Amino acid sequence: MYRKTAEELLGFIEKSPTSFQCIASIKETLRTHGFEERQENQRWKLCPGGNYFVTRNSSALIAFSIPEKGANKFHILAAHSDSPSFVIKENPEMEVDKTYIRLNVEPYGGMLMAPWFDRPLSVAGRLIVRGDEGLSEVLVKVDRDLLLIPNLAIHMNREANQGVAYKPQIDMLPLFGGKEAKGRFWEILAEEAKVSPDAIMGHDLYLYNRMKGCIWGANEEFLSAPRLDDLQCVFGGMKGFLGAEREKSLSVLCILDNEEVGSSTKQGAASTFLQDTLLRIRECLGLSYEAYLCMLADSFMLSADNAHGIHPNHADKADPVNRPYLNGGIVLKFSAAQKYCTEGMAGAILRDICARADVPVQVFRNRSDIPGGSTLGNISANRVAVRAADIGLAQLAMHSPYETCGVKDTEYLARAVREFFR
Repeated sequence: MYRKTAEELLGFIEKSPTSFQCIASIKETLRTHGFEERQENQRWKLCPGGNYFVTRNSSALIAFSIPEKGANKFHILAAHSDSPSFVIKENPEMEVDKTYIRLNVEPYGGMLMAPWFDRPLSVAGRLIVRGDEGLSEVLVKVDRDLLLIPNLAIHMNREANQGVAYKPQIDMLPLFGGKEAKGRFWEILAEEAKVSPDAIMGHDLYLYNRMKGCIWGANEEFLSAPRLDDLQCVFGGMKGFLGAEREKSLSVLCILDNEEVGSSTKQGAASTFLQDTLLRIRECLGLSYEAYLCMLADSFMLSADNAHGIHPNHADKADPVNRPYLNGGIVLKFSAAQKYCTEGMAGAILRDICARADVPVQVFRNRSDIPGGSTLGNISANRVAVRAADIGLAQLAMHSPYETCGVKDTEYLARAVREFFR
């Protein structure tokens, strides 16, 4: 079972090079499970026993199930669809010495830059195209080795192994082709979208790592792939959500965008997306605003975003006693600075859920002298104030274009989420 779920995760990641393809893949899966789409710009009709989903910006999605007999609380699983990468700028082609064409890019999110060198890359995202009926979006994924960011040879940078401060505008620009490649970038994207280059009116395009995910180790206990943070939680959360009975609470799967750049977008955790959706559900079910507030007070959220596992070469970077490991199960995250939303009761609830699901639990706390990052839970609580626990799965090399996790842990998450919604 662990291996099967891990292989399914690799398939999901391969289909999801950007947030746009991730959400498109989730929509396809939801439809096969009987979920109906609702549009934000249309009036909704919802029925008890119904399963629905809504998207925003094509990069965030909220799915929900309404029990036949009604519900007095929300159970919410939140994760994020984005990962650090490089954004393709406007007018991207840049000529060098009338010999090379490289692309102008900008970092998205706090990334490890060094692993992006010397590996095959390509481009994916969405195009905004003009047609007979106006503007529309087309998802694109150039499915071939198209680009590479070449390293500077050691002979020209003798200090390379003593540490380098990379300059994104100089060091991180990908090579696209020789001089004959001039003008080809938009032609290639247009061919992919099956439109003319002149029809392309806008774009949201990213570099993506072409290296396929793999399962490895002496006993095939590890899994490495792009975008594990946070597609591992997205996939495990979706699998648990769809496998649950979802009949005792109003169950919500919330996949948000732009966590890696602070969440302060219309499709991020700081937006009104979750709040708007819950209020529209309340309106369609004929509940008073006070009844809605009562539901929130009895609700619970799992904020699922991967966690740092103990690094085999840098074990000293972790807390002395709270030390999560790959294949060790759900990681429950705490922070005295309230970067994570878990408090004592929320942690106890999560431990109880995992005990019933026969899933092991580990704890993550930063070393007291090393500040950590934040995630979705506390940010979304500014709009939807519910009790919540921050959880994740242990991984290595977070924010690298090729990250590592444990083969067992995706199945552990799916089982815990299934129990949570049940």
